[in-house]
This record gives sequence, structure tokens and C-alpha cells, in this order.
Amino acid sequence: MSTQQITIGGIPVDVEFKDIKNVHLSVYPPTGRVRIAAPARMNLDTIRLYAIAKLDWIKKQQTKLQSQQRETPREYLDRESHYVWGRRYLLKIKEEDTVPTVELKHSQMVLTVRSEAGRVKREDVVASWYREQLRIAMSPLIAKWETLIGVKVNRIYVQRMKTKWGSCNPHSRSIRLNSELAKKSSECLEYVIVHELVHLLEPTHNNRFVSLMDGFLPQWRHLRDELNRMPLSHQDWEY
Repeated sequence: MSTQQITIGGIPVDVEFKDIKNVHLSVYPPTGRVRIAAPARMNLDTIRLYAIAKLDWIKKQQTKLQSQQRETPREYLDRESHYVWGRRYLLKIKEEDTVPTVELKHSQMVLTVRSEAGRVKREDVVASWYREQLRIAMSPLIAKWETLIGVKVNRIYVQRMKTKWGSCNPHSRSIRLNSELAKKSSECLEYVIVHELVHLLEPTHNNRFVSLMDGFLPQWRHLRDELNRMPLSHQDWEY
């Protein structure tokens, strides 16, 4: 795979030449970075003309992404907002000489830590709790959709990913899920799971992939838009 960059209407566009048959255009949050994946032998001038034809669409997507609501960096202090499955909770810190825990009580996320635990430790405890919540929620969804789609996953990884909500390796038949999905709605998690499982049938985002998504999850575009409308972490995610 080789990469070049072109500029269209003052907008830099990363061009990746890959072993694929069709051109794929993507605009990624949060800044609206533009990437084109193109067949390895396609002429750069042809790609430039394609990008020019899509310029209005690119600008609209960038405007939408750059105006999206974003969280401020979390400090892990009392009454700070945190999201769990799309719902907002206020953090309550309890200092006790015991094993750290996180518990949801009504509209509060109760974080129990030792008195000497600073921001980093508190963040680690909450991050670990989010990963566990995602593992619990994903298991029945993956079992359900493996059967419906007719695929089988060999390995599932849950981790904090810096650039994507999920990813799939069709060769090893493994998928990765961003632990930040535990902050979004359960419907958004289901969409991402279906998206990645469908990649086991079709690795690219070509017309066949879209057709499969339409068949298995007709409302997937709505769920994708819902995922992108929700507050983003202060870090940079894309999907």
C-alpha cells in the first residue's frame, strides 16, 4: 500500500492505493480529515477528478463534523458528567479503604476509591469498568448476529481505540470494539457489531457491503447518524 496527498479546493486529501476494485471516499471526525482509498493502478489525475466531483459533499460532511458537540477533558471530580449507554450520570466520589468500584445509582455514577487515588487512578478504574460493561453487553449481541449473518468470530478484543469505533480482520476472523462504545446507546453498539460482522462476508465498503447491511439492519444509517450525533470524547475517534 502506498499513500499520496492531493489538495482539492484548499482541502488536503490523503490517497491510499490498495488492492481493491472500487474507489472509497471517507470524511472522518472530529476535524473532517478526508481519505480516498483507490485501486493500486488508478491514475492520480482520475482520482483528482473524482474528488473534485465530490467536493460539495466533502465540505458538507466537514461542516457537520466540526460543529459536533464534544466533551471537555474529564477530571474525575464530584458532579462531573459521564455517559453510560447514552444516559448522563453525575460522578460521586466515595473515599474508602477498599477495592475500587464503580456503581450506578439513579442519576449518579458512584466511584469508590482510596483517599490517595488521584485523577489517573480514578480514570483507570472507570476505564476498566467501561470495558467490563461493554464485554457484558456485547456477548449476547454477537451470539445473536453470528447466527443471523451466518459467520463465526474467532476472537473479540475490547480496548480504547484512538481512531475507530470498531475494526475487523477477516483473515484472523477477529474484531475489535472501542470501549468508548459503552458511553453510547446499546443500539449504537449493536450497529457497530453488525457492521464488523458483515465485514467477515465483505471486507470493503462496496455496494455488496451496503446491500448486506440493508438486508440485515435496515435502520443502520439512522444508527450510524445517531452515533455520530452523540457527544464525542475529547480524544479523536472516527468511524
